[in-house]
This record gives sequence, structure tokens and C-alpha cells, in this order.
Amino acid sequence: MSQPGVLIIGYGSPLRGDDGVGMRAADLLREASWPPGERPEIVACHQLTPELAEPVSRAGRVVFIDAACDDDPGTITCRPIAPEVPGPAAFTHLAGPAALLAAARRWYGRCPEAVLCSVGGKDFGLAEQLSPAVSAALPALIDQVLEAAAGVPCAPGSHP
Repeated sequence: MSQPGVLIIGYGSPLRGDDGVGMRAADLLREASWPPGERPEIVACHQLTPELAEPVSRAGRVVFIDAACDDDPGTITCRPIAPEVPGPAAFTHLAGPAALLAAARRWYGRCPEAVLCSVGGKDFGLAEQLSPAVSAALPALIDQVLEAAAGVPCAPGSHP
């Protein structure tokens, strides 16, 4: 049986400006050249849904990519994520990576290591383009995702 691989999930709305950075990063990672046998499974989606719990449970490591509305525009933050059961509200599109990890553990008996790499956004209005700050941060975000996928521990703090 082979080792569980890496799963990268980039999520957000590409029609809401900087919210689309997760999907944009996932698309760029899909286009990248990978050494033989090292290509991760890459998912680009509008939101985290319960259906993702099954592929999450099969992974050895999961890297989530999203925009952050509470960080300075263009600031990159990577942090480990632990499973966390959401409150009494139903599992909806508002549930984050921690709830998805908890669902994988509960429904499939397995929860992998996980990291959230996010970039602070500036514009979440109706637009298909990323703001200049987020566009400029995209190469560094990709580098951080690649490090997280390789198992490099997250450095404390943010990366401009």
C-alpha cells in the first residue's frame, strides 16, 4: 500500500476579487511541473463542503489556501489546523478547514496533518481580478504552499 499523499485545496469565489486567491493559487499549482511521483492532488472549489471529507481522510497532509479578511493586504500567514467540531449550526459553507478535518475523522476514522496558508485581501467586491497587493503576494503564497506540502513547519508570524 502506498503512502498517503498531499492534498491541496484552494477555495474562494473568483467573482469576489481577492476571495478568489485560493482557487487562483490551486490553478497555478496544477500547471506547475512536478517531479515524477510527487504531484499532489489539487482541488479548486468555491467553498469547503462535506464531500471533501473523504479525500481529506485519504491524505497524509492537507494544505488549505484561502484569503483572509482580517490580515493586512498581501500578508501571508501559514498555520497548523487541528480538527474542531463546529457549534450547533449545521455544516454549511461557513464551516472552515478545522470542521472539515473533524468531519474526516468522525466519518472516515482518519484526520491528516493540515495547514492553512492564507493571504490578506483588500477587495472582496464583485470583480474577477485580484487586487495589486494580493497579485504581488501570489508567488510567495505558492512558495509557502509548496513548503507546507513538503512538510516544512510553519514559521511563526506572517510573511510580507
